[in-house]
Amino acid sequence: MTMPPSRRLEFSEVPVVDIGPLVKGGPTHARDTVAALAKACNEVGFIQVINHGVPRDALERLIDEAARFFAQPLEERLKVAIENSPQFRGYLPLKYKGEIDEGDNLQEAFIIFHERPLSDTCPMYGPNQWPQGMPGFKRAMLDYFVVVEQLARAMLPGFAAALELSHDFFAPLFNDSMMMLKLNHYPAQDAPEHVKEIGVVGHSDSGAFTILWQDDVGGLEILNKSGEWVVVPPIRGAYVINLGNIMQIWTNGRFSSTPHRVINRYGRDRYSIPLFVNPNYETVVKPLFGDAPADFTPFISGDYQRSVYRRIYPQRPSLALNATPAGQ
Repeated sequence: MTMPPSRRLEFSEVPVVDIGPLVKGGPTHARDTVAALAKACNEVGFIQVINHGVPRDALERLIDEAARFFAQPLEERLKVAIENSPQFRGYLPLKYKGEIDEGDNLQEAFIIFHERPLSDTCPMYGPNQWPQGMPGFKRAMLDYFVVVEQLARAMLPGFAAALELSHDFFAPLFNDSMMMLKLNHYPAQDAPEHVKEIGVVGHSDSGAFTILWQDDVGGLEILNKSGEWVVVPPIRGAYVINLGNIMQIWTNGRFSSTPHRVINRYGRDRYSIPLFVNPNYETVVKPLFGDAPADFTPFISGDYQRSVYRRIYPQRPSLALNATPAGQ
């Protein structure tokens, strides 16, 4: 897949945007917020947002349950391993190996999507895996999914307004969305010095945008035009929002999917919770502005995500064979 090129962006910090007016009143009552959002998307591709409306208690319950899950014996966690799920759901072990080797990602995780009936046309539809004997974990994860998805849907009219599109432009592209909720745990590291000791290697997210909670340990870094890795410092109560490859394609490079990585340099366990905001499985992705690159071919969002996840996440060979997207 050829993407419209990203503009290499020069920045030294990530802007903080108060999105309260957008969340409470929509873009027509939040002109200053929309202007700040447009500026951040054009110049950085990352923002930290405050007054977002996500209840703190839902987050704290999930943080507690996440710590309990990752403290279980490995054999218990592996009972719900992602390699057993054709739909890429469940536990992702440390130093996982997908179809490509980008180093030993020192991160373990737990992944869910919305549950939907199995489908031949949308092969990532299906059930989540859940650990046995942890009903509080399932409840906390589903409750948090509801409230952070509300924030994602409040951001859609803001992005549309920032692009001078109708406020409801993106709504039909996400009415049956393939959003992914992921709990991340990065074990404590002391002064990592090699790429194979990085929590997550440099990459750009594949979807439209990502909403990330990070704890107070730190470790998230983004790459600017000068090739410098800029730290995104944790701000209590704030969420980090970054643009993904699909948003870069939609905007024909006007908004950039900025590379980022995680290095846990601080000698403490680190937790983060991203919501990857992906469109409906069958959404056709192509530039909305100007002319696409000559060699660009429109593609189906779900097939693209499935191809990306197959390369990243481990699966048993029998499942990986069945996971080949049409046309790949």
